[in-house]
Amino acid sequence: LRIRPITNEDTNLPTRFQRQVITTSPHTSNQVIVHQNDKKSQTFTFDHVFGPETMQQEVFDNAILNLIDQFLEGRYNVTILAYGQTSSGKTHTMGTNDNSSIPSESKGIIPRAMETLFSLMNFSQYKMRQFTIKVSFVEIYNEELIDLLGEQNVDGERPQVMIREDSKGNILWSGLQEIKVNNVEEVMTTLARGSLNRQVGSTDMNSQSSRSHAIFSVVMSQQQKSLSSPMSPTNSNSGTPRMNGSRPPSRTQQRMSKRLDDVENMTITSKFNFVDLAGSERLKRTSAVGDRAKEGISINSGLLALGNVISALGDPNKAKHTTHVPYRDSKLTRLLQDSLGGNARTLMIACVSPTEYNLNETINTLKYANRARNIKNSATINQEETGWNDLEHLQSLVMKLRSEIKSLKSNS
Repeated sequence: LRIRPITNEDTNLPTRFQRQVITTSPHTSNQVIVHQNDKKSQTFTFDHVFGPETMQQEVFDNAILNLIDQFLEGRYNVTILAYGQTSSGKTHTMGTNDNSSIPSESKGIIPRAMETLFSLMNFSQYKMRQFTIKVSFVEIYNEELIDLLGEQNVDGERPQVMIREDSKGNILWSGLQEIKVNNVEEVMTTLARGSLNRQVGSTDMNSQSSRSHAIFSVVMSQQQKSLSSPMSPTNSNSGTPRMNGSRPPSRTQQRMSKRLDDVENMTITSKFNFVDLAGSERLKRTSAVGDRAKEGISINSGLLALGNVISALGDPNKAKHTTHVPYRDSKLTRLLQDSLGGNARTLMIACVSPTEYNLNETINTLKYANRARNIKNSATINQEETGWNDLEHLQSLVMKLRSEIKSLKSNS
């Protein structure tokens, strides 16, 4: 949970609405206390609570840095969601806005994560790995998936993205452009380009309110040398396939296979999703009409579906009596299916306002995030070993064998 500081907009509110109603616990770093005039104070518990004075670097060091390490190791997929009402600090925390003109201490999670990732990739322990990094940026606007990095057509529309599911139940995004990046600067340029294409609009709560959910994704593939196990396709016991009744591999064949063991490639692909959700406030608070009202209905519909999924996954009593999780109720929950109760390390950062004026929205956010805290994901290690069912690997293997044979003939 992150509590934003008092803003200039807060100081312009009537005095009775400026009162700070949510504070961190003086006894622990994972509780907040909500003070209400006519009710007993409520206490909410989270994994960690960041108060209004918390700087961006502290949030990153305490909540994000460990996830970057696991992502770089290729062990797990990672998803970070920023949830809360409009003007609660989601985009500031996540860093999905244009970061080129803000001071370094104000940079959000995405630029800090990318700087850390590319810096760690240069460490000596990773020198034997070949990295490929691609990024994509998609928004969900009025239940349509739009590629923020795709080129506009003659009508000014950007490509739409389709959701598919493979035979293993993994969610695939079809038609989405992925851009290869080589350094932090290219990532941030791509992020800024996509951010400019997001749907924003003015409401009573924010003059530049995000009217869509946005997901910035970083896909990292890495190849590294690994020692083959006895069951590996290129191990000396299995690297030279033989028919029943054929003679065992010769010493020459065994030497060839052993050399191939030394360059056996292990391909690992992992994905990092940065999710900036649109504001969770009730429609009547925004005084929205027309297109703004339609957007608000779509936003709340997606967040309601997300809430239902969180309830189904996070309520122990419901989990015992139902196997159905309503992922298909919205595009948002379909896109995040792998991240919610699936194969990912997932972190939700709930952002709240401290003032009396936003008390009801703050309590709703606290309850929402509290349910999400009960979700237990089953993250598994990302690892794909190249083998006999990999055509590209087999073709490479044939070329290496031919080279070995040619070398052996010339030596003899």
